[in-house]
Amino acid sequence: MLQLSTSTTMMAKDAPSFAARCAAIFFQAQKRHRPSRKARYFCPYCHKALYRWKEQSLLTIYKCGNDHCPAFLKAINKLNPSEKQLQKKKLSQFKLRYQYREYHFQASTLQHSTPDKPKIDLGRIHHRSDILGLVLAFHVSCAITARKTAFILRNVFNVSISYQTVLNYAEAAAYHCHLFNLQSKGPIDPISAADETYIKIQGKHHFVFFFISTKSLKITAYHLADNREVLPATIAMTEAIRTAHPDQKLALITDANPSYAAAIHFINALRDPLPPLSHHKVVGLQNLDKESSEFRPYKQIIERLNRTYKSHVRPAHGFNVRNGALALTTLFVTHYNFLRPHMSLNYNVPIPLPELHSITTLQGKWMKILSMAIPSAS
Repeated sequence: MLQLSTSTTMMAKDAPSFAARCAAIFFQAQKRHRPSRKARYFCPYCHKALYRWKEQSLLTIYKCGNDHCPAFLKAINKLNPSEKQLQKKKLSQFKLRYQYREYHFQASTLQHSTPDKPKIDLGRIHHRSDILGLVLAFHVSCAITARKTAFILRNVFNVSISYQTVLNYAEAAAYHCHLFNLQSKGPIDPISAADETYIKIQGKHHFVFFFISTKSLKITAYHLADNREVLPATIAMTEAIRTAHPDQKLALITDANPSYAAAIHFINALRDPLPPLSHHKVVGLQNLDKESSEFRPYKQIIERLNRTYKSHVRPAHGFNVRNGALALTTLFVTHYNFLRPHMSLNYNVPIPLPELHSITTLQGKWMKILSMAIPSAS
């Protein structure tokens, strides 16, 4: 009995510090929720006030505490007997109550990834301008590594150039092409598809978010991030719909990544009274539901884009710096939108440029794009 009372006393003394540690880890905003007359949000199912449940710097989660909420009762009835037993012991294992997520993104945080300002001036390079066009034609359009590009230029065209110079030219060109890509993409289609694919930078996974118009097949947004959470999805989605007509009804096709649903939720709150974005999920590899069956052809378009992108970055075998990965991604988008013909478009490019119609060589087209891009970037 003496040992039991002693241990109980020690636990009582340690209880405040343990509770403080738990609060710091789980950032629960309110330990006890009570109905408030100043409630900001209400449950769409039972119309009861939501209480503030958890809070972070960029996110506040509100939850419905009504035990008679139709959504809560429906979720409870879906549990099998073993899950109901587990739910009584571990409430956090199941998300049964309605939750509303309020994001606190600022304009400063919604910045599209942009290549760094180059150290060299493309107007003052040691080689002729047509050599720069050949570098971009081989390294970007033909998906040849920087070392092989330098090898071809030295041994086929008798141009003395190093692989580091090839990378420097590519990074400088990407800086100018980035703004050109965003300014020249034009309007978007009513239906767009989105997905993210991974690349490696210094041995760690990073993610490139792509949005593509499903009819014109042009890339409307690309964003590089070190995670696939809500913020990068919101940044890419904001850029993807930037050039849409204000009254245009837009539909986005994605996979089951919850970041897209949360991003659409955040953007729709800002678009009011404009038409809200509609969202359709294609889940898994098999059509197990009606929505996946209907919208899978659109999802296959973005998957094909991912494979094309991988074929261009795979020869690099990863990147040592983030700017190198972003530069090659930017130039890939320039190549894909303005230079790459598509069989489904009757061998036309997604974004035709009248200035390129009379140019027959790939390196000539690259140089024309740069001449158009550099004034827009200054």
